[in-house]
Amino acid sequence: MYLFLFLRSFYDKQLMKNSEVEDIPPKHQKVFKEISEAGKTVAQDVYVVGGYVRDYYLNRTKDEDLLDIDFVTVGSGIEIAKEIADRLNADNLSVYKQFGTAHIKHDNMDLEFVGARKESYRRDSRKPIVEDGTLKDDQLRRDFTINALSWSLNEENYGQLVDPFGGIQDLKKQLIRTPVDPLKTFEDDPLRMMRAIRFATQLQFDIEEQTYRGIEEMAERIEIISKERIIEELNKMVLAEKPSIGFNHLFKTGLLEHFFPEMVELHGVEEVRGVSHKDNFWHTLKVLDNVAEMDGDLWIRWAAIMHDIAKPATQKFVKGTGWTFHGHDALGAKWVKPIFRRLGLPLDERMRYVRKLVRLHLRPIALVSDDVTDSAVRRLIYEAGDDIDDLMTLCRADITSKNDYKVKQYNRNFDYVEKKIEEVEKKDRIRNWTNPVSGDEIMEALNLDPGPVIGDIKDAIKEAILDGKIPNEHDAAYNYMMDIKDQFLEKK
Repeated sequence: MYLFLFLRSFYDKQLMKNSEVEDIPPKHQKVFKEISEAGKTVAQDVYVVGGYVRDYYLNRTKDEDLLDIDFVTVGSGIEIAKEIADRLNADNLSVYKQFGTAHIKHDNMDLEFVGARKESYRRDSRKPIVEDGTLKDDQLRRDFTINALSWSLNEENYGQLVDPFGGIQDLKKQLIRTPVDPLKTFEDDPLRMMRAIRFATQLQFDIEEQTYRGIEEMAERIEIISKERIIEELNKMVLAEKPSIGFNHLFKTGLLEHFFPEMVELHGVEEVRGVSHKDNFWHTLKVLDNVAEMDGDLWIRWAAIMHDIAKPATQKFVKGTGWTFHGHDALGAKWVKPIFRRLGLPLDERMRYVRKLVRLHLRPIALVSDDVTDSAVRRLIYEAGDDIDDLMTLCRADITSKNDYKVKQYNRNFDYVEKKIEEVEKKDRIRNWTNPVSGDEIMEALNLDPGPVIGDIKDAIKEAILDGKIPNEHDAAYNYMMDIKDQFLEKK
């Protein structure tokens, strides 16, 4: 997919002095020149390193978005950052003495400066022992060859590429590879295993064979990494163009079972009397990719990941029927919160949104019938609220049959459901429904104090509207309340 990225005279760019830095956006050139001058002033060599350089060769250099650019200097990152902040008239210099780093925000760029360093690790911790080092030392501590690329910003060789580990060749081969022994790389910092898979997913690159084996061998070490760091990488995979690539690697390397065992449980097919079911793991990945193709955001993608999560727990073979998964929607919805909590995902409205879509994802297809009542449609609209459109997106993504006729039929069915939803909503205005009669009005009309009976009356009004007994209007709801009030007042 990315071979076209190298049609811009890949090798010619390598050989042309100063071509790299001169070919970047003008505002980046201006900043790089100032940094070069600052380095000369404080007598420190300075280099652009990492993602910016990599993305340049992938034609992914951005001019419009907030951009992170990393710089390494042989000396004090803080000292050179102070000099650069003065030159750029930047007011927002942030200094982190503990780490020897500094940040400057300037013209929609986030510039990070760090002194070149070498690192060593203890087996039971990913916190490194850090010492001052050379540029080579700093490149050696980089996770992958494609992230160890750097450009000199020094006067004598300004713009020259420094590529000690063959990162340019790996970009051409579309390969993720560690600059040193992968076992050492992943033992030092197990999060790099997640990052390898994340980059492979985002760039749609392969992972070099030895590097892949290293992940398989060191997978268990991911357990020393905090859930916050893991989920940060996982979410980047989920947001990729084809997130199934990442989950495929996570599963096959054994990483996934260490932090998301429920998803691993989806894998596998059972057979009884010649009858089998689909593999719910690969089905889930297909649904996830389908949602990604529809430009779904992070949380509907998580709904896709979670929609069948409880199928293994509800799986049952019924003679004469085959395999059933009754109640997996309700049970899956119950699982959303504890899984989100364990993974370090938010427990706010985003979790509730995912839980809602998991709970409702089977409901629309049940409406595919001419004799389905408006009441059933009203109840779905009421429960889904503003998320009804996202729910239908998830339902369409859930169509993974390889039979074109079945796919077309399912889509026609959902077209029918969406039409019914539109008709009922236009007539009854149920989306984001609020009770036409307020609690205060009930208390005043019936001379009641606050208490459970108020809620009971409001529920009765709601049910009457959803059932179509009365229209969704204040006067009708008020009159209905007066008609039924005695049965509630008697219980008081």
